[in-house]
Amino acid sequence: MGQIKVEKNAGGIEGLCIITPAVHGDSRGYFMETYNKKDMEEAGLTMEFVQDNQSASTKGVLRGLHFQKQYPQGKLVRVIRGTVFDVAVDLRSNSKTYGKWFGVELSEENKKQFYIPEGFAHGFLVLSDYAEFCYKCTDFYHPGDEGGLAWNDPEIGIDWPQLTGDYPGNASSSGYTLTDGTPLLLSDKDEKWLGIRDTFHF
Repeated sequence: MGQIKVEKNAGGIEGLCIITPAVHGDSRGYFMETYNKKDMEEAGLTMEFVQDNQSASTKGVLRGLHFQKQYPQGKLVRVIRGTVFDVAVDLRSNSKTYGKWFGVELSEENKKQFYIPEGFAHGFLVLSDYAEFCYKCTDFYHPGDEGGLAWNDPEIGIDWPQLTGDYPGNASSSGYTLTDGTPLLLSDKDEKWLGIRDTFHF
């Protein structure tokens, strides 16, 4: 027991948690528990996970900002290789922090995990040459249920690290690079999302 440290309400946003596992290392390497239900419950985290996902991305890839419409997923995310900047945006209409974002660097070195509950948009930017990203979900994937927001929506105002460029008035990656010249890479789908105001009409 006691193998995790939990920072609750990260960035002042209720429900977001940064989880740091205890790492036991010596000259041979290290061991850590990446998930322990009892420890999570002791910390007040009682969610049930039903699906594990993993992705690989190269430097400059930005995935997001994604959310689910009818079947929202809570996600416990971590990086097993490389470094990413991971972001959550509060989309809960009754939340005091609606539209606010928080980001945290996740890497194979710091071994931090980030829990993003249901009702958030999520995305990440790869800062290393290559990254492998793993996450546990509280609901299954439902085709056709995905929504999204423009990663560069000025109303949300995410401060993506190492990223330079001028807002072109849409979600296009055109003209954006990392500070070392690596071009920003988005999927065709992520190039077309709208901002938070146009998406939800609040």
